[in-house]
Amino acid sequence: MASLSTSNSTMLMALVVGCVMMAASASNFYQDFEITWGDGRGKILNNGQLLSLSLDKASGSGFQSKNEYLFGKIDMQLKLVPGNSAGTVTAYYLSSKGSTWDEIDFEFLGNLSGDPYILHTNVFSQGKGNREQQFYLWFDPTADFHTYSILWNPQRIIFSVDGTPIREFKNMESIGVPFPKNQAMRIYSSLWNADDWATRGGLVKTDWSHAPFTASYRNFNANACVWSNGASSCKSDAPSSTNAAWFTQELDSTSQQRLQWVRKNYMIYNYCTDAKRFPQGLPPECRMS
Repeated sequence: MASLSTSNSTMLMALVVGCVMMAASASNFYQDFEITWGDGRGKILNNGQLLSLSLDKASGSGFQSKNEYLFGKIDMQLKLVPGNSAGTVTAYYLSSKGSTWDEIDFEFLGNLSGDPYILHTNVFSQGKGNREQQFYLWFDPTADFHTYSILWNPQRIIFSVDGTPIREFKNMESIGVPFPKNQAMRIYSSLWNADDWATRGGLVKTDWSHAPFTASYRNFNANACVWSNGASSCKSDAPSSTNAAWFTQELDSTSQQRLQWVRKNYMIYNYCTDAKRFPQGLPPECRMS
């Protein structure tokens, strides 16, 4: 650090301050999000510390972030719809706009009481998805809040649950696979009725006698580059601060072991092993070891 010029030191300090300010400001739902639909079914409570979405037969509800982000580590704690949640979907994702949009998805597919939720993940790049992986969870996601994280940097996307990685999508542009890196994305979440497909392929319908269904959110945190007016808050491609390790983060050996534990014990669907779905051959990223 001592070898840096004064101007470089000043720039790095600005980046540090920017990232710290981003982290410090990211805990109030009034400040960071807006309810976008649901006619009062979405609520910000407890002086901005809690957000709830509800679903009844008339409508679901949803919210979005006020900021757009281009790379970052996004954390949110969710407590999902309890009891008989069959037919409901709680979606929590990053997405850009337009016909060639990018998107990074968590979707929680409800189920009958006593049956496990399915955590559905997907990655869209330039409007193309079809990269689904699905998991059971190793806990009851309705009994308490749990942290669901997306780490998105130029090299990889890592989905994590309570700090345990469950999926890694690497940048494989070198073999022709588009990677989300040029479009800023907002955070979105919604609770909605999808009983035409969500539970056992649509065989189990939503039981409206249990409505309203409610999901809750707290402890949002974003160590991220905010995109505004065509520029990044990070001032350069690589933010520099103790809070910005995410920008070059990769899975260490311990995290790799945890990822393999999840894949072995809790993964229930992987597009990369679904040969029937891709008769012309698996997608190129699936053929990489």
